[in-house]
Amino acid sequence: MGIGDKISNAAEEAKGKAKETVGKATDNDSQVAEGKADQASAKVKKAGESVKDALK
Repeated sequence: MGIGDKISNAAEEAKGKAKETVGKATDNDSQVAEGKADQASAKVKKAGESVKDALK
């Protein structure tokens, strides 16, 4: 996994956490769901990159 990918995935996960937090604070369920989706997407990408690294 390249350093750029790691940074990008971490940024996406942080963005998702921020969206979820703001959504909870403003009682916006769709924003909470979007934040959780962003976090899940970042985790899937991290897992995929880890598999690639393990195969090298």
